[in-house]
Amino acid sequence: MNGYERYCATVRGGGVDIPPRTPILMQFAAEYIGSNYGAFASDHRVLVEANLKCAERFGMDQVSAISDPYRETEGFGGVTTYVQDGVPRCTHPLEESADLSLLKRPDAAVSVRMCDRVEAVRLFKARAGGRYSILGWIEGPAAEAADVRGVQNFLMDLMEEPEFACALMDRCVEAGIEFARAQFEAGADTIGIGDAIASQVSPAVYSGLIQPREKRLVKAIQAMGAWVKLHICGNITHLLPGIADLGVEVLDVDHMVDLRAVRAAVGPKVALTGNIDPAAGVLRGEPAAIRAKMKQCLAEAGAPYMANAGCEIPAGTPEANLLAVCEPLR
Repeated sequence: MNGYERYCATVRGGGVDIPPRTPILMQFAAEYIGSNYGAFASDHRVLVEANLKCAERFGMDQVSAISDPYRETEGFGGVTTYVQDGVPRCTHPLEESADLSLLKRPDAAVSVRMCDRVEAVRLFKARAGGRYSILGWIEGPAAEAADVRGVQNFLMDLMEEPEFACALMDRCVEAGIEFARAQFEAGADTIGIGDAIASQVSPAVYSGLIQPREKRLVKAIQAMGAWVKLHICGNITHLLPGIADLGVEVLDVDHMVDLRAVRAAVGPKVALTGNIDPAAGVLRGEPAAIRAKMKQCLAEAGAPYMANAGCEIPAGTPEANLLAVCEPLR
């Protein structure tokens, strides 16, 4: 089986020779080809080349258009500043005002950074379609609202102005659906949804305000014909009942979460990925310990499972360590 076949079979619940390897690579991938994070985030050709080289070298089964959380934010009116060896910076269009009329309408055909991600997916399809799964990426409703408003403002809005927070998230859902559609039509088989800020709210706030909007986003993407991967960094244990109701095909699980508890919550069909600690386990770990931990992850998650760290593979990770993460599990 090649990577694409292995990934598709896993998501569909079929048999595979080994679990797919789907590590999240950004700055690591850029530096692996002698480039830098700024170029990786601003030029889809660099992002694609870095992903493909790493997929070949480390035995990965998926390539990804993920780079940073500010593609849609620029579409809403944010201004991006690139940093050579760090995540791009972006202004928050509503940081000083809770006036939704000030927002631009994100358009993947017009916004430079959104268009660049779509072009990354299109180039992946041209160069590696049918060999690797292609993962598109959008921000979830809470994460994008926090990017547009600023994290502190948005968290305060959830408590003090929930109607406004919901109206803003609704705008983010609309933008996310259209951005996902553009990437799916360009060749992505799966759309990742990053909603990291959700791990910082209470179960009541999540279930009442955020989860219904995530669910609307998930169902709209699936209606297009794409699969959905949810990525919420941090401890999601308290959110598992709501996450189980989303119906996603793939769920990333960070290192502080018990894989057995996640499996019990989401049931036998969702493909779980993770969840070795990216820093302590991968960056500063030893290959033998990493291999043992990956076997433990598979045992705890059960099938369907995809080999991955809890989050992004850090820059500076020794090649032998990433090879250990991606070593075939049987």
